[in-house]
Amino acid sequence: MRQELYVHFRPDERPFVDRALDWVERAAGRHREIVTDFLDPRQQFILRSIAGREPDVAMRLDGGWPDAERKRAVIVPAYRDPEDVDAGIVVLAVEASGGRFIQLDHGDYLGALLGLGIKRDVIGDLHVREDGCHCLVTAEMAGYLQANLTQVNRVPVRTAVLPLEALRVVEPELEVSVITAASLRLDGVASDAFRISRSKIAEPIRAGRCRVNWKIEDDPSARLEEGDVVSLKGFGRFKILKVEGPTRSGRLRVTVGKFV
Repeated sequence: MRQELYVHFRPDERPFVDRALDWVERAAGRHREIVTDFLDPRQQFILRSIAGREPDVAMRLDGGWPDAERKRAVIVPAYRDPEDVDAGIVVLAVEASGGRFIQLDHGDYLGALLGLGIKRDVIGDLHVREDGCHCLVTAEMAGYLQANLTQVNRVPVRTAVLPLEALRVVEPELEVSVITAASLRLDGVASDAFRISRSKIAEPIRAGRCRVNWKIEDDPSARLEEGDVVSLKGFGRFKILKVEGPTRSGRLRVTVGKFV
């Protein structure tokens, strides 16, 4: 079964495919209740694909709020209702504890959390506000994070663990712009979206630092489509909102939204 599944995914995704298979097999064959760490959308897709082939399991995804990007999976034997299992997600509320305040962003909070020596997998979505951040985290790690997170980018902070009902949702903001491109090649659209030359942007793509829809894409000539989400480590992330064209000059008019 594993070899049959491997052909549908990239070689670098095989370790996660193996983990997903193990979760599903434990729920189906050993009647176990499995609650995973937070999964990105690509991992969620892989797990759904594998669980969908097994009639003896039921599964749900929960990220703590309806439009969550990162979610935990609850996998149970088919005779049980996954809705009855707590996904174990809480809110780590972080806010400046006094003194001069510096505007902090998503990267500041994520960097401070990861600097405590934890895995990215125990952190869900971050809801950043001007006065602080509500971080969705696994209940298992909340106490450790609360005890050890004392500053974010040199700003002293105080923390509290709150129930999900206290979450203050911040919808992602997009900086919308319209570009014209000769084609929907990854390197061409990304160079315009990030305002970097095509020659300079090709290198990090080939180095495996680019993801399209949360899947690694190392081919600069890969074709994008409307709705695709592109992230490039060190540069940011954007979404193709609309594709129009061609213009009189034969170029495509592409509306992109850069996450800010």
